[in-house]
Amino acid sequence: MSTTPQHKIGSGFGATSTADDVLEGIDLTGKLALVTGGYSGLGLETTRALSRAGAQVVVPARRPGTAREALAGVERVEVDTLDLGDLRSVRAFAERFLASGRTIDLLIGSAGIMACPETRVGPGWEAQFATNHLGHFALVNRLWPAIEPGGARVVSVSSRGHHFSGIRWDDVHWRRGYDKWAAYGQAKTANVLFAVHLDRLARDRGVRAFALHPGGILTPLQRHLAKEEMVERGWIDEQGNLLNPEGFKSPEQGAATQVWAATSPQLEGMGGVYLADCDIAEPASEADGDRRGVRSWATDPEQAARLWALSADLTGVDAFAGR
Repeated sequence: MSTTPQHKIGSGFGATSTADDVLEGIDLTGKLALVTGGYSGLGLETTRALSRAGAQVVVPARRPGTAREALAGVERVEVDTLDLGDLRSVRAFAERFLASGRTIDLLIGSAGIMACPETRVGPGWEAQFATNHLGHFALVNRLWPAIEPGGARVVSVSSRGHHFSGIRWDDVHWRRGYDKWAAYGQAKTANVLFAVHLDRLARDRGVRAFALHPGGILTPLQRHLAKEEMVERGWIDEQGNLLNPEGFKSPEQGAATQVWAATSPQLEGMGGVYLADCDIAEPASEADGDRRGVRSWATDPEQAARLWALSADLTGVDAFAGR
């Protein structure tokens, strides 16, 4: 199966499309979706839209009580406990799910943290890399027996933030010189590289993977940012009002690209590419400050394979080992 070109396909959708727009005419009755972070921000809108289209949605949550409150009234949703920053929690969740004997049709890795103060989890791992990437890596590999049979789509929610940094191969856990935005960028680059290599490994088995930038949206993802920093970055004024409303998406619009990635028949037979605004994104230019499209360091197959090997070593799990 050939590699999908990293170029637009003219989907007919765009930056203002909503999750419901891209699901119009798509019936997900009988399909099972798993959405990490599916109870807050874009994940919540994703869960709602998939449910409206008929899907059964499993929402693993670090705060299951909060998740149940947020999802009250949403049909066909179930909540379980999962902390992506704790590999024991990932293993326990996967074992519970596999014991149910069900097949996953759509898996969307929407949970994440952004620009947090230097934080260590597990064996001293940098929290953004560990939570945003390694937790999802371990989750997908442990759930592989439920992912493969249904020919699932696996969607890795990255960000334009991947432009901030490639993989810091000599110090992925930021033991020196911690920079919260560069560390976030590395984690988001890892999200893309994960999809690139998963698609390479899994496409002959009918499983395809995508990564994406959802767009700029103010959600609880900004919880670690002081108001002063958001003012300084030009996002809001001193009163908390958006300074550039047209530069931000609503949560319904922000959820659209991940829902499109997970369900659209337009992507049939494709995979291993980075999406934005409900289409395949173009490669980024190398011009300083140009954050459109996807950087080459995030789609390089050699770096993707190297990151996969490193992640398997760190987490101790690889569903494709020896295959």
